[in-house]
Amino acid sequence: MANVYERIKALRTQLHLSQDYVAKFLGISRSTYTQMENGNRKVLADEVAQLSNLFGVSADSLLNDAEISQPATIFARSFERLDERDQAEIMNLIRFKEQIKSQRTE
Repeated sequence: MANVYERIKALRTQLHLSQDYVAKFLGISRSTYTQMENGNRKVLADEVAQLSNLFGVSADSLLNDAEISQPATIFARSFERLDERDQAEIMNLIRFKEQIKSQRTE
């Protein structure tokens, strides 16, 4: 079972984010972030909230190794931030892709 530090590092690398980028996002130095990832510094509650937002996962999954559906979670969180017009455009694209896929399998 991975600890919170390992999950943070795994999610960061999975999303191809640099330590420097995440540190700037959190408003801390890169060395401070590195200490956090290495388990030499505790992760503060507000940092958990920021990291869960950045990585597109719940705070619970970050802290407790709950099941993470990475692509679906990131999509859902990103989708809800769009306006209605953009959401409709994405839904049309999804329907189009489903139609193309069904034609390939026939």
